[in-house]
Amino acid sequence: MDQISQLLLAFVVFLSLYLLGSSSLTGCVRILALQGACVGLLPLTIHEGGFQPRALLISVGVIVLKALVIPRILLHAIREVKIRHEVEPLVSFVSSLLLGALLIGVAFVLAERLPVPGGLVSNLLVPVSLATVMMGMLMMVSRVKAVTQVIGYLVFENGIYLFGLAISYELPWLIEMGVLLDVFVAVFVMGIVIHHISREFDSISTERLTSLSDKP
Repeated sequence: MDQISQLLLAFVVFLSLYLLGSSSLTGCVRILALQGACVGLLPLTIHEGGFQPRALLISVGVIVLKALVIPRILLHAIREVKIRHEVEPLVSFVSSLLLGALLIGVAFVLAERLPVPGGLVSNLLVPVSLATVMMGMLMMVSRVKAVTQVIGYLVFENGIYLFGLAISYELPWLIEMGVLLDVFVAVFVMGIVIHHISREFDSISTERLTSLSDKP
């Protein structure tokens, strides 16, 4: 299980970096779905003690929401707004990749200073969760399109979820599923908002909306 969990965690970080360097909205959603599947498999691999039915339930719920339902909502929103690429990000794609690599290093430094819970198979869980959180935040603040900012939020939430696996594994699984439901509702609402923004203003650029708010 150790090798599987290490591979999944490394893949999560790689996919976050890939998202920072990608301009294709459809491609970003598909990569996000793949990352969601990796995150969903981790409850089955990161804790000692063998197979646990609760972990299987959590994994199924996470994979259904993060790898299937939420990506379908985002792809539908992209089709509705008829925009395929993030053209002019606030931070260039190359700079985003460099910052992402720096954030990974910062995450490992921070993780060494945090107390690591016992019973974890992989010592990468905490640093990967911190790196994913920070790269998700970077994506939210460095992109112009609302869809890409939503993707950044979901990467951020993936990191929060991974960190939660490390520190709250003994909490009732209903709490974790409740968090996932909140995320699903948030993305559903975001999809509706993006659709209405595009219909009213013929754009989903947050810069365009900011300029509109500045007009008297």
